[in-house]
Amino acid sequence: MVISQGAFAVMIFTDRFFMSLVSPTHMAASLGGGVASFFCMSLFIGVLSYTNALVAQYFGTNERAKCPRVFTQGLILTLGFVPILLLLGYFVSDMFLIMGHTIELAELESTYFLILIWGASVSLVKTCIASYFSGIGQTRVVMIADTLGVALNIPLSYALIFGVGGFPELGIAGAAYGTIIATLFSLGIFICYYLEPIHRQRFAVQHSLVFDRGIFNRFVRLGFPSGVEMFLNVAAFNLFLLMFQSYGVAEAASAAVVFNWDIVSYVPMIGLNVAIISLVGRFIGAEDLSGLRDVIKAGFMMGLGYSAILAVIFLAFRGLLVAIFVDTGPDVERIMTLGSFMMVGLATYVMADATILIAGGVLRGAGDTRWLMWVSILLHWLMLIVQYFVIKVWELGPEVSWVVFVIMILMTAGAYVLRLLSSRWRTPAAFERVMSEKW
Repeated sequence: MVISQGAFAVMIFTDRFFMSLVSPTHMAASLGGGVASFFCMSLFIGVLSYTNALVAQYFGTNERAKCPRVFTQGLILTLGFVPILLLLGYFVSDMFLIMGHTIELAELESTYFLILIWGASVSLVKTCIASYFSGIGQTRVVMIADTLGVALNIPLSYALIFGVGGFPELGIAGAAYGTIIATLFSLGIFICYYLEPIHRQRFAVQHSLVFDRGIFNRFVRLGFPSGVEMFLNVAAFNLFLLMFQSYGVAEAASAAVVFNWDIVSYVPMIGLNVAIISLVGRFIGAEDLSGLRDVIKAGFMMGLGYSAILAVIFLAFRGLLVAIFVDTGPDVERIMTLGSFMMVGLATYVMADATILIAGGVLRGAGDTRWLMWVSILLHWLMLIVQYFVIKVWELGPEVSWVVFVIMILMTAGAYVLRLLSSRWRTPAAFERVMSEKW
C-alpha cells in the first residue's frame, strides 16, 4: 500500500513539475484546481473508502461472501453521489475569482478543476474497488493497478501538456486529461482481477449483485462520519489554501512547491494508514486484541521512522529542494526565501502527520469514526477561523499564517494520541456496536 500510494505521489509530483516548466502560475493553478477537485470529491471518497474497514471486518469473521456485497453497496451509493458531485462542481468553479485570485490564475484553475470533476465518477468507482482489495488483504493487486496507472500517466500527461508525439498541446488541460485516462486504465485492471474465476469462486461474486440492507446500514452509519470528516477538513484546507494564495503569485507558487514535497511524506503514509485500517478491521472482526496491539506498535515504528528521515532531509536541504521548482522570473527571490521558511515548518510537522494517519487508521478500523469526525472538524475549522483573521482582517504576512497551520497539525496529532491511549474505543460493547448491522 505504501508503494501504491507512493506511485500516486509520484504522479502528482511530476504533473506539478511539468506545470512548473510552463510557468509558476501554471504550477500554482495545478495545486489550487487539484485541491478544489479533491474537496468536491472528498465527502464521497471518504464514505466509499470505508469499504476497506467493512470488508476487513467481514473477512476477519470469515464471512467472505459478504465482502463483495460491500463493494456492491458502494456502487449503489456511487450512483447517487455522481449527480450531486457534478452539481457541487458547478458552483465551486467560480470560487477562484471570489477568493481574489488573478484572472489568469483563476482561469487555469477552473479549467483543471472542471475536467477532473467531469471524470470524477471513474475515481469514485476506483476508490471503492481499491478499498475492497485492501480489505481482503490483496494489496498486491492495488499496487499493480496503481503503479501501472502512474506508468501510463507520466508520459501521457507530458505528451498532452507539451504536444509531443503527435498529441495536441493542451497545457494544464492535458495534465487533467492524462490523470483521468490513467485512472480509467487502473480501474480496468481492478475489474479484471475482480472477475478472475478463482476470485469469483472464493468470494461468491456471482451472488453479490444485490441490495443488502444490513451491510448498507453499516456503510451509512460508519462510513458517512468518515466522509463528512474528510469533506469538511478538505474544505477547511482548501479555503485556507485559497486565502493563502491571495497573498500573490509568489506566495501561491511557494505553497505549491512546499506541498509538492509534503506529498512525498504524506501520500505514502496514506498507504500505511490504509494497511492499518485493513489489519485493525480484520483483528476486530476476529476479536484478536493481541494482533491489534501488534498493528499499533508496527505502524508507529514504520511511520515515525520514515517521516523522521524526511524531516532531516527537508530541513537540511530546504533551499535546494525549493530551487528544483524555481527557474527564472521576477518572483524567484521571494519564492526561494518564503519557500525555504515554509520547508522548516514542513520538517516540523511531518512526524505529526504520520502520527495522525497511524492513530487515525487504528481508530477508523475499529469503527471510532464519530469521535474522529467531531474532533478533527473542530480543530480544522478553528484553524480556518484564525487564518481568516491572520490573512484577511489583521493582514499579517504569510509566515505568520504558515506557523498557525503547523500548530494546528501538532494539536491534532496530540488529540489523536490521547484518544488512542484511552480505552473507550476498545471495549467489548464498543466492538459489538461496530459489528452490528442494525441502524
